[in-house]
Amino acid sequence: MTNRRPTPPAAETDAARVPRGTVAGFVHYLRYDAVSGFLVFLIALPLCLGIALASGFPPVAGVFTAVVGALITALLSNSELTIKGPAAGMIVIVLGAMHSFGYSGGADAAADTQAYRMVLAVGLVSGVVQIALGLLRAGRLGEFFPTAVVHGMLAAIGFIICLKQLPVVFGRKASGEPLEILRDIPQTILHMNPAIAMIGLVSLAILFGFPLVKNRLWPAWLRFLPAQLLVLAVAVPLGMWMDLGHEHTYVFASHEYTVGESFLVTVPDNLLAAVTTPDFSVFTRHETLPAGLWWVVMFAAVGSVESLLSAKAIDLLDPWKRKTDMNRDLAAVGVANVAAAAIGGLPMISEIVRSKANIDNGARTRFANFWHGLFLLVFVALGPALIHRIPLSALAAMLVYTGFRLASPREFINVFRIGSEQLLIFITTIVAVLATDLLVGVALAILLKFVIHALNGVPLRSFFKPFLKVSVIDDHTVQIDASGSAVFTNWMPFRRQIEQLGLVQRQDVIVNLADTNLVDHSFLEKLHELSLDFQQAGLKLDIVGLESHRKTSAHPYATRKRGAVRMRRVTIIANAAQEERLVALIRDLGASGYTAMPCQGAGRREPPASAQVRIEVIAPSDIAERILESLARGFSGDDGLTACSETVDVLRPEQF
Repeated sequence: MTNRRPTPPAAETDAARVPRGTVAGFVHYLRYDAVSGFLVFLIALPLCLGIALASGFPPVAGVFTAVVGALITALLSNSELTIKGPAAGMIVIVLGAMHSFGYSGGADAAADTQAYRMVLAVGLVSGVVQIALGLLRAGRLGEFFPTAVVHGMLAAIGFIICLKQLPVVFGRKASGEPLEILRDIPQTILHMNPAIAMIGLVSLAILFGFPLVKNRLWPAWLRFLPAQLLVLAVAVPLGMWMDLGHEHTYVFASHEYTVGESFLVTVPDNLLAAVTTPDFSVFTRHETLPAGLWWVVMFAAVGSVESLLSAKAIDLLDPWKRKTDMNRDLAAVGVANVAAAAIGGLPMISEIVRSKANIDNGARTRFANFWHGLFLLVFVALGPALIHRIPLSALAAMLVYTGFRLASPREFINVFRIGSEQLLIFITTIVAVLATDLLVGVALAILLKFVIHALNGVPLRSFFKPFLKVSVIDDHTVQIDASGSAVFTNWMPFRRQIEQLGLVQRQDVIVNLADTNLVDHSFLEKLHELSLDFQQAGLKLDIVGLESHRKTSAHPYATRKRGAVRMRRVTIIANAAQEERLVALIRDLGASGYTAMPCQGAGRREPPASAQVRIEVIAPSDIAERILESLARGFSGDDGLTACSETVDVLRPEQF
């Protein structure tokens, strides 16, 4: 198993040795980190405002979160390239908590403020839970969840974000459950506010169109600008042209519409005046305590899983192949969440989109995160009037775009390529989340995966316990023979054994999966990621014994089930004198074995005068195709040779 990671520029080879996370590193990489931090700030500002609004929080709450996350986690975490801040994936959770505590969506300001303060208390306590999880070394819990379920959860969140924000794009307010909003979309469009909708639709056109044309039609300097900044550059002047800063009416197609400041972002002139403290009465009142505890679990569980998965994904993209201490990072995020909630901020995670932009912009250390937060703080403190010019429909368009990327059709295609059972789990997760809630939907999808594994013959006793036998190969190599199953539920104890024998004891490890009944996609993907850790440590992790397992698709990490494997049998009839030449040919083309025997027979023509030989080769499809192509090129009709192929199921393909 191999993986190609980006390599740092040659000029950076020596510079990369300067210790990161130190004063020397801060100074040495200042020009890289400050530039990247500024460019990420341009992306983060509108997203922080939009995510806060979509969550039912004041817009400035998103900025509080990004600033606190940047300043605290840059010092406490060793995750070098992740950007901490509010994320679209948490919108559904936070807004759900707001509604459970009486959020009215603007109809009752006092009730909304009370709900806001109660959710802050939930966020603070969930931050304490995250700190405890980090100290208890629970950073690997995110690896329990199957890959298809995680992607399905994110896609479901994307659908919900799109549905919740589409009415805002058209100048309306979203109300009801996601499926109800979907049902009402035609009415929303029919009763849209044309002026506001124009801003929203133009913003959507820029967001979806700019990535398609920026490398062809735009000058080089403009290609580096994020699409979100271009949206603001267009939407703010449009809002000023429509005089959204003042309440007034206009007539369009014989209908009268109202526009005004309610369609613009509202931020306080004084940041200190926006600081809001949590209301811990949510945990002392009998009527709110059950909901409060439930949302603490949701905040801590979903936020931790999303943050851990994002940090792991960014580690794979790190040009210097640095590894995040997931327990330390989880504790750092928990500390930052406590601090953010204490002053009125949203929950935060390691955010994947901004982190990827951070890498693309040339960041070197965690201080790029620090700089992005510092730029946000300065801008919001000194330029609240500029933020007030941003139309809400433009922010809603950005969130629709973000939601679409989470639930992109490409995600469905990618999951289907892994295997049809993965697509079933993926779609089940989406439907279950939309029909129930996030945690119930994920639980139902995991239950479905259990059922699929059971139907595929996974023994009940091996769902959570791997059956492993360790043998010493030589002074530097050990082999782990697995039996039963190798699936997502027993991955964590399996991984501990591999790490202990390999990374801790400094030995190469061979993992033999020949005696397993089933090896699922999540297990193979995680095993591949672990092999990269071995490479970084100068060790080898080899995976063997999968020859007798049939893949559910052509994907390299597709689920594999032990049993008959589909291969091709090529049968060649030729003059006996050509046997040696034919055997040499099929061996050169990669066939590991063959069967040859004298034969006789007759076809439509007269029987051949010379002796004949029958050669059979069983090989994978690609080798069989090469053999047939070589026979067609290297032999003419006068050679008296004929060949055919057929698909066969082979019980022990390693014998061929």
